[in-house]
Amino acid sequence: MAERSQTAPEAGSDVGNDDAIGGNVSKYMVFPSGYCGQPKKGHLIFDACFESGNLGRVDQVSEFEYDLFIRPDTCNPRFRVWFNFTVENVKESQRVIFNIVNFSKTKSLYRDGMAPMVKSSSRPKWQRLPPKNVYYYRCPDHRKNYVMSFAFCFDREEDIYQFAYCYPYTYTRFQHYLDSLQKRNMDYFFREQLGQSVQQRQLDLLTITSPDNLREGAEQKVVFITGRVHPGETPSSFVCQGIIDFLISQHPIARALREHLVFKIAPMLNPDGVYLGNYRCSLMGFDLNRHWLDPSPWAHPTLHGVKQLIIQMYNDPKTSLEFYIDIHAHSTMMNGFMYGNVFEDEGRFQRQAIFPKLLCQNAEDFSYSSTSFNRDAVKAGTGRRFLGGLLDHTSYCYTLEVSFYSYIIGGSTAAVPYTEEAYMKLGRNVARTFLDYYRLNPMVEKVAIPMPRLRNEKPPPYKYPLLRGPASNYPNGKRDKKSSVNHKDPSNSF
Repeated sequence: MAERSQTAPEAGSDVGNDDAIGGNVSKYMVFPSGYCGQPKKGHLIFDACFESGNLGRVDQVSEFEYDLFIRPDTCNPRFRVWFNFTVENVKESQRVIFNIVNFSKTKSLYRDGMAPMVKSSSRPKWQRLPPKNVYYYRCPDHRKNYVMSFAFCFDREEDIYQFAYCYPYTYTRFQHYLDSLQKRNMDYFFREQLGQSVQQRQLDLLTITSPDNLREGAEQKVVFITGRVHPGETPSSFVCQGIIDFLISQHPIARALREHLVFKIAPMLNPDGVYLGNYRCSLMGFDLNRHWLDPSPWAHPTLHGVKQLIIQMYNDPKTSLEFYIDIHAHSTMMNGFMYGNVFEDEGRFQRQAIFPKLLCQNAEDFSYSSTSFNRDAVKAGTGRRFLGGLLDHTSYCYTLEVSFYSYIIGGSTAAVPYTEEAYMKLGRNVARTFLDYYRLNPMVEKVAIPMPRLRNEKPPPYKYPLLRGPASNYPNGKRDKKSSVNHKDPSNSF
């Protein structure tokens, strides 16, 4: 790495610190130090003023090396992880080193072989850079913060190159996807607008079930799924799309699930954060997944809308809210895994482990050994924790995490990088697992269901039956529902 010029802004100075970053760079051309002539090929142009873009500043260190600063989340300087920017006006065979210098996290999958994503205008499919070209280290030039550096060689002068932390999944892409589903006029797929974000973007709610389950007076078993509460966790959208694609398909398992269950899906809880290119926060700088206890209708309108719907279903004697699953991506761990809650009732605690154990059997990239159950105080405001304390003993709430980088198959030590398709496959396997959980196999007529154990990881034997039966202390398997909801921290009652 080249030594930084004495005239260049330093990371610890008033000019060079993160406070100097007020927005994304926009068609920003970088000239060599002291250059006064006309722009020419090789004077790189950086841009992040597009949907889900993020790059706050560029400092040229030498002819070949550039320090790049992530723009912090809007109204919250604490979070700096997601980046997504383009580079153009390159020369053929031009070699560069890009240093991402202001990550807010020290632990990272870059230590384990993760690499940034890249595509270009003539090669529009995202691919990972070779791990050998990526370095993650503590840098003395940046207050000993961790820096991710990667080497790259531009090979086509007319191309515009795009680099990102992980596969982007934008709000616009999501809207186009839902529009395409709506045009198919499926009688078991329903889309409605549950609310709007602060910037007036749609909060979409999908209902996937047989029309018979929606007739007046019908009892409903509901599975509620949410995603993208943290906007930079793009893999959650691919997993969620995999769930949706499978549930609306004509696969016999999907038909059986639609007959038996009502799936309510809010795939993008933080559309403003997604659009703006934030990593964790909303437009106003809130981590929405810490505000479930008392969301504000004006500061957290999307979260408020989803919570009100869940409370409404909870108070409906005809509705059994059986599952809540919130989908996330993890920046330091491999594989897919789950977080669950801790209950004093040992029976409920053990029954909660059944679904992740079954998912471990069905998905080669899901790890039951990485799955954990906790009630950390810092997690009290999350959807999993709040709803786990609110809902009755027949309901189970999980956070489903999936790695930003890769998974390791049982019996192997080699990491397999995730692709968009692999994320969606995990979603399909999540959906399929409900068939096993509810023992709906007889409903799938004359269809062989290949669900072999794909991992050497062996879950412990089940202590409790897979089907939920009526509890001896509660008629119809459910306790009497309260007309009002206690909004205090549910962890206090554990």
